[in-house]
Amino acid sequence: MFQNMGLYDRIIRVVVGLVLGGLYLGGVVEGTTAIVLFIIGLVMIATSAIGFCPAYLPFKISTKGK
Repeated sequence: MFQNMGLYDRIIRVVVGLVLGGLYLGGVVEGTTAIVLFIIGLVMIATSAIGFCPAYLPFKISTKGK
């Protein structure tokens, strides 16, 4: 699997993922919304860790640069 995410893209995803996880763990959001936001946060952190976003594939997007 190749990487298609640049450094800034990865940093932004980690920050947003941590914020979403913090909202869940801090009890700011509750119920189904909390679970959905937590899962989205985990996915953002995971895609940032591996540097690959499957949603970019159909659009042939790469923020990695050359």
